[in-house]
Amino acid sequence: MTVVKVIEVIAEGKNIEDAVNKAVAEACKTLHNLKQVNVEHIEALVENNKVVNYRIRTKISFVVDNSNK
Repeated sequence: MTVVKVIEVIAEGKNIEDAVNKAVAEACKTLHNLKQVNVEHIEALVENNKVVNYRIRTKISFVVDNSNK
């Protein structure tokens, strides 16, 4: 049986794609077998009437390694 876990990661970037890539890169530091990223929320950060960054809240799914059975 395959077990999948889901974690929440919040990341920020110059655009949405950059923020998603940063979320995945951060998750990959301690996890492996990542399978999916679901962007649940997007915010645009504004300074001086201009969008300066995007912040996203994601759910990242990964397969749990159960090879130690």
